[in-house]
Amino acid sequence: MTGSRGVAVTRHPRHERRGEARLPGVIATLVAVLLYVALPQRLLIAPRFVLPALELLLLVPLVAINPRRLTRQTTVFRVLSLSLVLIIVASNLTALGILIHELLYSGVKNGHALLVAALQVWLTNIIAFGPAYWELDRGGPVARTQSPRGELPLADFRFSQDENDDAVEEVADGASKKSDWVPTLVDHLYVSVTNSTAFSPTDTMPLSTRAKLLMSIQSIAALMTSLLVIARAVSILH
Repeated sequence: MTGSRGVAVTRHPRHERRGEARLPGVIATLVAVLLYVALPQRLLIAPRFVLPALELLLLVPLVAINPRRLTRQTTVFRVLSLSLVLIIVASNLTALGILIHELLYSGVKNGHALLVAALQVWLTNIIAFGPAYWELDRGGPVARTQSPRGELPLADFRFSQDENDDAVEEVADGASKKSDWVPTLVDHLYVSVTNSTAFSPTDTMPLSTRAKLLMSIQSIAALMTSLLVIARAVSILH
């Protein structure tokens, strides 16, 4: 062991410096785009295909820079990736705000359509915040696999693998300290799922102020969506 923040004793094949696969991030983005396109027009602040077209326009150069695996990071790449996540999150929160107004004040008769839209907003909430956590945590997906652990920015989240090195052998072997484990998109999507269903952290704790702020926004949005759907379902808002 050397350095104040430690060096992994062994390496896990899944986290060799090949970088994360590009495909999962592309799929998550495309699903978010499709869910947005499927929303009722009354929940959109612009013509239906304007924001999806912008998101796809940002996605194309990101794929071009790292077509198969995330191994290269430039300033342009970082700005584009964060901008893409920001647009998806902001557009979905805007749709949620309009949805709340429609359910509370507009007296919409087609409640079934709005309930379906609420489910779309809730699902997009998960898909949007997962990549947001993924892009911010420890400098992003490229930095997490390409930079030595001692050079990474401070972690935004504490995963269970980060504290399992003194557990039983079959658990400790997958810990950050022993296997050089780092979180992937799936790990951050799991954080997003649990935060949207439990409305709070579960096994993964936010460490930084920005992580706590993002998780707070997400959990409040998910809670409001759930409460409105339940209320509409039992006709309280009629």
